Amino acid sequence: MWRTGKYQVLPLADGIRYFSVKDEAGNSLPYTRTASGEWTVELEQPTSVTVTYQLYANQLGQRVGHIDGTHAFLDASGSLVYSPEFKGQKVKVELAVPNEWQSYSGMESGGKPHSFVANNYDVLVDSPIETGISHHRAFSTDGRDYELVIWGEGNYDIEQIVTDLSKLSGQVGAIWDGYPFERYVYMVHATSGARGATEHLNSTIIQRPRFSYREREDYLGFIKTASHEFIHTWNVKAYRPQGLVPYDYQKENMSELLWIAEGSTSYFQSQLLLRAGVITPKEFFEDLAKRIARSEKTPGREVQSVQEASVSKWASTGGDYAVNQSANIYSEGYFASLALDFSLLNDTDLDHSYRDVHKALYNQHKLPVGYSVSDVKQILQDLSGEDYQQWWQTHVNSPMSLDFTSLLENVGLKPGYGDDSKATAYTGMKLSDDSLILSEVLRDGPAWNAGIVLGDEIVAIDGLKVSSKSFESRIKDFKAGDQVVVSLFSDDRLKQVTLKMGEQQTDKLQVLSVDKPSRGQKAFFKAWLGIDWPFDNKGELKSDS
Repeated sequence: MWRTGKYQVLPLADGIRYFSVKDEAGNSLPYTRTASGEWTVELEQPTSVTVTYQLYANQLGQRVGHIDGTHAFLDASGSLVYSPEFKGQKVKVELAVPNEWQSYSGMESGGKPHSFVANNYDVLVDSPIETGISHHRAFSTDGRDYELVIWGEGNYDIEQIVTDLSKLSGQVGAIWDGYPFERYVYMVHATSGARGATEHLNSTIIQRPRFSYREREDYLGFIKTASHEFIHTWNVKAYRPQGLVPYDYQKENMSELLWIAEGSTSYFQSQLLLRAGVITPKEFFEDLAKRIARSEKTPGREVQSVQEASVSKWASTGGDYAVNQSANIYSEGYFASLALDFSLLNDTDLDHSYRDVHKALYNQHKLPVGYSVSDVKQILQDLSGEDYQQWWQTHVNSPMSLDFTSLLENVGLKPGYGDDSKATAYTGMKLSDDSLILSEVLRDGPAWNAGIVLGDEIVAIDGLKVSSKSFESRIKDFKAGDQVVVSLFSDDRLKQVTLKMGEQQTDKLQVLSVDKPSRGQKAFFKAWLGIDWPFDNKGELKSDS
C-alpha cells in the first residue's frame, strides 16, 4: 500500500492484471481479493504455490516500477507480491532480460547473472533493481565498495560525479562510528522530466531531468540529493523511530519523529558536502539563506509544530493550504535540527553537537529496535547534563518561532541583504503558470488581507488590464504602502478590492559575517561546521572559499 521513503498510501496493486494462482501440480487454486492490496488463497491441503500476474510498469516518477526497451527499474513494493507468513524467509530473484543488459542491486548476487538473493522480504523491498543498458563505475572509499549506475543519456560528467561521491562517502566519520553496509549502489536515472529520489537499505535511486547536470546550480541540486539519500542509510535505514519499526506495508506507519528522519537528514546533507570540499562556504551560505527566506514566507510554520507535521504527513495534501496552515518536516525539521545543534553546543561549551545525538542513535538504537521521543531526550541529557523537556515543548511540540538574527550570531553570522538591495512592493500572492489565476495567497499577506483568495483570476489593476506576462512588472510600478484597486473574477463574479502593498527586498536574502566576529564566535563556527572561519578581515569570503 506504500513504498518506503514516501509516507503516502499509493494504489500500487492497481497495476496487477491476469492474476493466477496454481498448486504444485499446475492446478488453479481459488482466491479472493480481500483488500485493495491483498489476495487470500484457499488451500485444501499443503502445497507449493505459484502466483503469476501482469505488472503495469510505467511509473518512473513514483520510483515503484518502470520497464521499457532499454531498462527495467523494479522496487519490490510496487512489483513483487509477498506472503506475510513467509516474510522472514530468504528470497531469490531471477530476471529474464536481453543478453546485452546488465543488472545491479544492493542485494547480494544470486550466483549467476541477473540473479539476487535477500535474507528476507524486508531486505528485498529495500533493495531496488536496475537492469538494462547503463553506464557503470565502481570505486572504493574508507574500506567500503561503491557503484554508480546511470540509466539514460544526459549532460552529466560521470567522472566528476564519481569524484564527488567518493569525497562525500569519505565523510562518514564526521557523524557516525561505522557503516551499516559493505557495498553501496548509487542508481541514477537521467530522465525526460521525472525527478525525485528514494533512500534504500544499501542503495539509492535518484532521478533528474537528463540535461540538468552541467550548470553549477543544477549540479548542486543533484549532489545535495545524493548526500541526502546517503545520510538516510544511517538515519532511517540503520535507526528509525518506533512507529516505523517494523515496516507494515499495508497501512500507514505513524511517527511524531519524521522531522528527525527527514529534516535532520536535510540539515546534514550540505554539511557533509562542505566538509568534503564538494561545495564551498559561499554555496553553503546561499543554501542556508534560501531556506531561511522560504521558511519566513511559509505562514504554516506559525500554525503547526514539527511534531504534528510528522504525524500528519500521511494525510498532507500540499499546495496553498499546506503553505498557510502546515509545517514541512523537511524544511522546518531542518531548522529544529539547527536550533537543537546550537543549544547542545552552547550547553556543552562546544564539546558536543547534534552530530553526537545521531552517533548515539546509531550506536544505541540500531534496528530491529526503534527509538522513541524519550530515547532522544535521554541522549540529550546524557550529552549535556541538561533537561531538554522545555526545549522540546517550545521547539518540537509547539509551532516553532526562531529569531534567525539571534541564532546565527552564535557563529558570527547574520541574515541580511546586499548594499544594492531596495524595498519594493509585495502582494503576497502567486499566479498559476501562464495565467492570472492565483495558485497561492499567503495567510496575513497583503492579498489575503484584501480578501483575495485562492482561485481568483486577476483581470486589472487600477482599472487597467494586466496579463500573466505583465503582472510582475506592473507590480513594480508601485511602492510599499501604496493602495491599488484590483479587479478580479471570484467564482465567476466580477469584483473589486483595495489592496495595500507590502514590502520585500529586490535582492535575495544572504548569510553574511557580523562586524568584527569574536574568537568565541569563530570557535563556535568551527565546532558547528568543522571548517575554519572562511571570511577575511573585511567580512568578505576568502578567494578559496
